[in-house]
Amino acid sequence: KSQSYNNIRKRKNNIMRHIKGRKKLNRKPAHRRAMLRNQVMTLILNGSLTSTRPRIKEVSRLAERLVTIARKGNTFHARRRARMILPNSEKALDTLFTDIAPKYVQRPGGYTRRVPLGQRVSDTAPMAKLMWVEEESQAS
Repeated sequence: KSQSYNNIRKRKNNIMRHIKGRKKLNRKPAHRRAMLRNQVMTLILNGSLTSTRPRIKEVSRLAERLVTIARKGNTFHARRRARMILPNSEKALDTLFTDIAPKYVQRPGGYTRRVPLGQRVSDTAPMAKLMWVEEESQAS
């Protein structure tokens, strides 16, 4: 009996994590959503963001999704979908739709770049910088 119980227990703990794409970042869902929204707003308004590597990865996913929505045009439906993701900052939405998205209309994806910065001194957390990909000049 004890062997079969242990085998069942082992199987239960080794369940594959299919379609579990998000990182929890040690936050509850509401706090995680607010933190990611704030960091995306910082990226849109300032052009770059420095944080830990796992946070940067999640912010990058959200920012790329927003640019994909915004590059289809400054329509009512696109702004409404973007506002669902960034409800608090009209200035960030305006910047996204007027300055950032038009640069990437011809680009099929990959609007952000993650640059590793090494480890933070205080707690050795892996740090990274997130920035927008600049289009290379067409003269080359």
